Order: sequence, then structure tokens, then C-alpha cells
Amino acid sequence: MPSDRAAPAKGFRLADQAWLLMMLPPLFWAGNAVLGRAVAGSVPPIGLAFWRWFLGMLIVLPFAWPHLRHDVTPILARWKSVLLLGTLGIGIYNTFQYIALNTTTALNCVMLQSSMPVMIVLMSLVLFRDKVGAMQGLGIVVSLVGAMTLISHGDPATLLGFELNTGDVWMLAAVVIYAAYTTLLGRRPAIHGLSFVVVTFAIGAVELLPFYIWESLSGHPVQASGLTLLAVGYTVLFPSIAAYLCFNRAVELLGANTAGLAIHLVPVFGSLLAILFLGEQLHIYHGIGIALIAAGILLATRRRA
Repeated sequence: MPSDRAAPAKGFRLADQAWLLMMLPPLFWAGNAVLGRAVAGSVPPIGLAFWRWFLGMLIVLPFAWPHLRHDVTPILARWKSVLLLGTLGIGIYNTFQYIALNTTTALNCVMLQSSMPVMIVLMSLVLFRDKVGAMQGLGIVVSLVGAMTLISHGDPATLLGFELNTGDVWMLAAVVIYAAYTTLLGRRPAIHGLSFVVVTFAIGAVELLPFYIWESLSGHPVQASGLTLLAVGYTVLFPSIAAYLCFNRAVELLGANTAGLAIHLVPVFGSLLAILFLGEQLHIYHGIGIALIAAGILLATRRRA
């Protein structure tokens, strides 16, 4: 169980707002998928992942230090769990996603990512025999239908014609990895959220370093350019620091199965971003899909609320 220190300070209510904590990560991850596809071929995937976590660790460290000094003992006591979580959620997941985006579309990545809440439920069942209530199961199904409605643009034939390519296989592996990370989050040490984030970011950066050196020596170094600075800056601040702090806290408050439903909001925000910034048209399927996802999340979180 989380310690008292893992909870936010009294009077700071943002960290207790489960709905907001569920909404922010998919917003940032939707932007991450679009950006990752936009810079594919220009910014190497392992280099992008390495600098994302290394710089993220440096930024968080000063804020985490007062807590980290007190959390050394529980971290060392559960070092295997911390190492596993850092490897799965930081070292592997996003690296696989960036590799996938070099040979597949952002739409395919979002489509495969939308299967993650179901994968999390299956992982929880297999690993920990966690039971899924009828209302929670119904919410998962309804939100999945909403996500598929958005992804298919309201045309089921789009889903029937979906075929896997090499990039899709990488993304499918990434989905399995992050489902395992989310499921295992409940077994992390009872430490402050900032301590956990900075340690796992460091683990991911250290693990990626030899692969980053290999990628650079193989003729794919990270080039200093405006595009690189934009890509790294966004991924460090939003999909990394902000999203992981919010998502980890959401899992702490709601459990893995319910918090995992936030992944279904990725196509919602992806559609809204495309409408706002790319000039795409608003269609009726957008409203239907978003309504179904909202209803599914409401059903799944109703009993906990």
C-alpha cells in the first residue's frame, strides 16, 4: 500500500483529481504519436528515446532530491521491482513505439494502443487473479467500441481491412510491455512519486545508452536542429514528466484496470488535435466515439467514485 508520504501534501488537490489525471496523459501521448511519426527519418528512434529520458531525469532530479534521500532504503529493498518497472515502462515501451513509427502510421499505432486497456485487464487476471466486476467490464467494452469508432471513422470495414506490417508488430510488442508495466505498478515500493519517476527515468536512460551509441556509430546520430529540439523538448516535458507523474498517480488512486481506460482517450485527443491544427472536418462519428468512451469510463469508475 502507498505510504502517507506518497500522497500529495495537504491542500494540494490536483493529485487527487482522478478524472484530470486520466485525461492529461492521453492528451500528451496523442501528441507524442503524431510527433513521433512526423520526425521519423529525421530524428533516430533510440536517440529520441535516450534524450527524452536522460533530460527528463535531469529536470525532475532537483524536485525529487528531498524525497529521494528518504526513499533510498525502500528503493534498495525492492530494487528488482524498480529495475523491472524502469526497464518495461521507460527503457523498452517508448523505444519500441518510436521504432514502430518509422515503418507504420500514427493511425495504426493509435489503433493498436487502444487495445491496451483490455490487455491490462488480461494481465491483471493472469498475474494477480484480479477480478473484473460487471460494471467495470461493461465500461471497458463500451469505451473500446468508442475508440474503434473514432479510429475507423465510423466504418467497420476499415477495421476488417487492417493488416499488420513490421512497424505494427513493434507497436503490438510495445502495447504488451506497457500493459505489464501498468499492471505491475501497484507493486512498486511505497515511495514518493517524484522519487519513483526520477529513478525509473535514470534506469531507462542507462539501459538505452549503449544502444544509442551503437545507433550513432551506425550512421544515425542525433542532429542538432530546430526539429530535433522541438521533438526532444516536447517529449521530455509532456509525454514523459507530466504524463508519467499523472498516470502513475491515477493507477495508485484507481487501480490498473480502471486507470488503463485512459488509453482510450488517445484517439479522442488525436482526433481533436487533427481538427484544431490540421484543419480536418468534424464528423458525427467523432461525437459518437467520444460519447461512448466517456460513458465507458464513467461506468468503469462509478463504483470506485
